[in-house]
Amino acid sequence: MSFFQSDTAYDNFMGRYSTRLAAPFADFAGIHGGSVVDVGAGTGALTAELLRRGATVAAAEPAPAFAEALRVRHADIDVRDAPAEELPWEDGQFDAALAQLVVSFMRDAPTGVAEMRRVVRPGGTVAVCMWDMEGMEMLAVVRRARTALADGEAPVGPGMDYRRREEIESLFTEGFADVTTELLEVDSTYSGFGEFWDALAGGAGPAGAWAVSLTGEARDSAQAELHRQLGSPDGPFTLTGRAWATRGTRA
Repeated sequence: MSFFQSDTAYDNFMGRYSTRLAAPFADFAGIHGGSVVDVGAGTGALTAELLRRGATVAAAEPAPAFAEALRVRHADIDVRDAPAEELPWEDGQFDAALAQLVVSFMRDAPTGVAEMRRVVRPGGTVAVCMWDMEGMEMLAVVRRARTALADGEAPVGPGMDYRRREEIESLFTEGFADVTTELLEVDSTYSGFGEFWDALAGGAGPAGAWAVSLTGEARDSAQAELHRQLGSPDGPFTLTGRAWATRGTRA
């Protein structure tokens, strides 16, 4: 996840959605206490929600800046610098393993989900969620703007996989039972286009990396096209984020 510039940039860009998503995702996963590992925990949006529910939480996060932010914010939990594909815990150690907004950025998502399954007990829960390709309006706006600016050529880069229901469900085949999928929905309000642009220009994620790469006329054109794709707001506006969530129990 080297395209994430800092924990603050991520919080301003995506954290405004992920903090709101954490509660419905934890509800979907059925978390009410127990031992839970947060895989790809980022800056701790889901971690904080799990702790509020009385869970004993461990966290795996491969980005050093994020892992350090987790240790500062949640000093009493077990934070490991580790990717999903190499979880540093024994088999069957947790009641549940959750990954919020992570599978698209795993090096090998099937291996990552298999590792999540390995570290939960038989009958334990594995759950993941990822923004829908078009249902996450903020990212869809950026993608449409980039496509328009590139004369119809859609952007290609990391994080484009596992954003459709069937793709996420394909990760829950071997070794899982009771597989269930739902579409979760949250909103975020911006004070105006300036706040939207500032959050994007913080450099978080592939979209942010694109924004900070722009200078001069290219930057001006991008701002104008983004504003148009948003409907040319002249004041506050709200965007919706829809995420596919799939859970299964370890057979």
